[in-house]
Amino acid sequence: QLQLVESGGGLVQPGGSLRLSCTSSGDTLDYYAIGWFRQAPGKEREGVSCIASSSDSSDYADSVKGRFTISRDKAKNTVYLQMNSLKPEDTAVYYCAAETSYYCSGPQRMEYWGKGTLVTVSS
Repeated sequence: QLQLVESGGGLVQPGGSLRLSCTSSGDTLDYYAIGWFRQAPGKEREGVSCIASSSDSSDYADSVKGRFTISRDKAKNTVYLQMNSLKPEDTAVYYCAAETSYYCSGPQRMEYWGKGTLVTVSS
């Protein structure tokens, strides 16, 4: 059973950077595809990025390509989302989620979710 915990959110100025972390207090993350999702106030949850269980493939939403990077550190049982050149429209609660699969199938298929961490981009 996975218990996902996100951390690293906070208030940052436009153009700044944050690194989000997703770890599990239960099982190892090694066998799971891990996705990052976000939900802004008044908007639906959207996919941000996914990393394959084998870490040999990843993908990004068009809105974050070239600015965000997903990575996995197996030794630390942690998946990171490095966010650079942040924009006010990146403001949202960010969630990590896990699926027992090679790759993310979409939010409806993700089996485990964290409680989220708030990212606010504002001057």
